[in-house]
Amino acid sequence: MEPSDRPVPAAQIRAPRLLGDIDSATSESANRGWWDGETDDYHREHGEFLGTDTPGGDFIWCPERVREADAHLLGDVAGRRILEIGCGSAPCSRWLAAQGAQPVAMDLSRGMLEHGRAAMQRFDEPRVPLVQATAESLPFGDASFDLAFSSFGAIPFVADSARVMAEVARILRPGGRWVFSVNHPMRWIFPDDPGPDGLTVSIPYFNRTPYSETDEQGRVTYVEHHRTIGDRVREIRSAGMVLDDIIEPEWPDDLTQEWGQWSPLRGQFFPGTAIFCCTLPG
Repeated sequence: MEPSDRPVPAAQIRAPRLLGDIDSATSESANRGWWDGETDDYHREHGEFLGTDTPGGDFIWCPERVREADAHLLGDVAGRRILEIGCGSAPCSRWLAAQGAQPVAMDLSRGMLEHGRAAMQRFDEPRVPLVQATAESLPFGDASFDLAFSSFGAIPFVADSARVMAEVARILRPGGRWVFSVNHPMRWIFPDDPGPDGLTVSIPYFNRTPYSETDEQGRVTYVEHHRTIGDRVREIRSAGMVLDDIIEPEWPDDLTQEWGQWSPLRGQFFPGTAIFCCTLPG
């Protein structure tokens, strides 16, 4: 799954309807419906940047345009069995397949997976297996993957991200790597605004009340869950993994494109992405 850039009216920027704790079932239902409904518009706007519309896909970790081809955060991928969690339309897994890897791509949204399937058909590529499932309960056997990763997928959208970490540790083989990118936790305190108003603190960093949107009937239609840097570290350690690095990409000087809350203005002051690199001890 890719980072969201849902439109937020100026009067409601980071002033969500806060419903207290939102459980896993509610988060899953809301976010599946939201991504299914937005997938066409999302790809019309971002498909080229993400590599969905590119033969062989592309593997971009974040709006700051960090590519796996340059960063090599997963290491040697040739011949490796790799699970992508929250794959969206799976451009990253398609890129990995072109490098000789054996990826499996999973996502909560059928609509997003259909875009990936259509891209593989359009470009006559080898079929990457696509699986619809929740990241909180991975439908794979123990120690069945060499590597796992998530590029802005799943982690912020589930209520129990600690369970995701435990599930990843379960399906990894000893010595396997787990790398995931998410909104940098400090972004939580600022409005989702790429302009000057997005430089003003509006929410406490330690407020873990989920961001939520509802329809006219009061049903939750979209959810994001905030965790601090410390929360993430504890989740990783509790799952039995070692945290090797946290990468905070700087905004490239030549990147003028805005993406939702990401912009050159905000990028020059604070990070928008955190990439956590982990290892399951052998």
